Amino acid sequence: MKPLNFLITAGPTREFLDPIRYLSNRSSGKMGYALARAAAKRGRVTLVSGPVSLKPPAGITVVPVTTAAEMAREVLRRYRQSDIVIMAAAVCDFRPRRVAGQKIKKQEFAGRLDLVPTVDILTELGKRKRRQILVGFAAETDHLERNAVEKLRRKKLDLIVANDARAFDSDTNRVVIIGRGTREKLPEMSKARVAVEIVKRAIAARA
Repeated sequence: MKPLNFLITAGPTREFLDPIRYLSNRSSGKMGYALARAAAKRGRVTLVSGPVSLKPPAGITVVPVTTAAEMAREVLRRYRQSDIVIMAAAVCDFRPRRVAGQKIKKQEFAGRLDLVPTVDILTELGKRKRRQILVGFAAETDHLERNAVEKLRRKKLDLIVANDARAFDSDTNRVVIIGRGTREKLPEMSKARVAVEIVKRAIAARA
C-alpha cells in the first residue's frame, strides 16, 4: 500500500508592527508536533511550523514559517500532493495594514492599530479540496461545539477538533472530534494520546 502523505501545521504565526513588535497567538505548538509524531508512524509527514521552542520530530520534513502569508504559501504549495491535512496551527486572523520600517516610538504612537484580515488558509483549502481529508481545529472561549460545527460546515472540513482555549499551554487536552453527522467527546489525556486518536480518525475518514 502506498504510504500516506500528511501535511500538518503547528504553532502560532507572527504579524509584525515594526522590526521589534508583533501580534501573535498563545499556541505552544505542542499539539501540532504531537500530531506530526503520531502521523509519522502511519506515513510521510511535512510539518509547516510557526515559531516554537520545540525540538523537531525525527524523520519528518519541517518547514519553518513566521507569518500567516508564509504559512499559506507553504501549505498551498504542498496541498495537491497531500492525502491528509491537519491544520493545528493558531494562525493570526489580522495583520497590520502597514509594517513600520523603524521601531514605533511610544510618544509617536497614535493609539490605534490599523488591522486587515490575513488569508484564511482553511477556507482556501476547503475550496480546493479534491481527494484530501481536511481536518481543522476550533479553539473557543464560549459555545465551543456550536462554533466548531459551524466552522466545519462553512470551511468544508471532514473533521474538526474542538478544544477549549485553555489547552494552549498545557501538556494535556480535552477535545471533541466532530465529523459530518458524528461527534465524539474524548476524556482529558496527554496531547500525544489525543494526537494518536485524531490521526486514527482522519485515516478512517478516507474509507
